[in-house]
Amino acid sequence: MPKVTIYSTPTCPHCHHAKDFMKEHNIKFEDVNVAANQEKAKEMIALSGQTGVPVIKIDNDIIVGFNRAKVAELLDIEDD
Repeated sequence: MPKVTIYSTPTCPHCHHAKDFMKEHNIKFEDVNVAANQEKAKEMIALSGQTGVPVIKIDNDIIVGFNRAKVAELLDIEDD
């Protein structure tokens, strides 16, 4: 099972969609609230070069935003 981390904020609708997608497909993930954790926010920026959320890390792959098709591809799951 790939290691999945979602860098998010509580008010981000795209973050909620990404987390709901993971839950729907029974994918375990770490939810990192970058609004509450400045060190993790810096980590996210270093990984992605972006300040926007969500940033989704699947193993060593970084996805900026919630690209449903790319997430499904990297997780090797079918999504309709």
